[in-house]
Amino acid sequence: MMPNEDRQFPAPLAAAMSVRLDCMGEDGVDFEPYEAFLTTDETTDWLRSWTGNRELNGDEFRVFGQDGTGGSVAFWLIRPDQALAEQPVVFLGSEGETGVVARSLGAFLWLLADGFGPWEAAASYHAEPGWVAHPNRELADIAEQFASDDRAPAATVIEQATREFPDFDSSIMALCR
Repeated sequence: MMPNEDRQFPAPLAAAMSVRLDCMGEDGVDFEPYEAFLTTDETTDWLRSWTGNRELNGDEFRVFGQDGTGGSVAFWLIRPDQALAEQPVVFLGSEGETGVVARSLGAFLWLLADGFGPWEAAASYHAEPGWVAHPNRELADIAEQFASDDRAPAATVIEQATREFPDFDSSIMALCR
């Protein structure tokens, strides 16, 4: 697992986030990546603020982006002794929305390539009327390079993540005060 002080993105995530930064505002996806993971203190502050629980620390999350309202996107470090790339990607929205949007970094790369961001994946049941995903060839090339074995359309990525982690929302809500 990634040491807490390491804030650099793994190469596949760095490549995808670079492309994502270049196309922000052009594709209708509400996802603003950071250039590095939040620090340990920033992650702890974020989680405490989101849950209202001052007893928590942010050790179970590596936050790497947000949506336009301030909802956060993070790796959820739930799989002991697994690499960061094998951890699920989650969304915790500014209005209390939660969701596991991808089972791993590889699946997340394909989600992005298919034209979805974390908010769109977590909120697919109430997406904006008329919103249409716009697949991104550059992101698909990155997904192919780094995660060819994880190739799947966004709907499958979302369904697999939801099925594997059906209790994510209740687990997070149990932390709230």
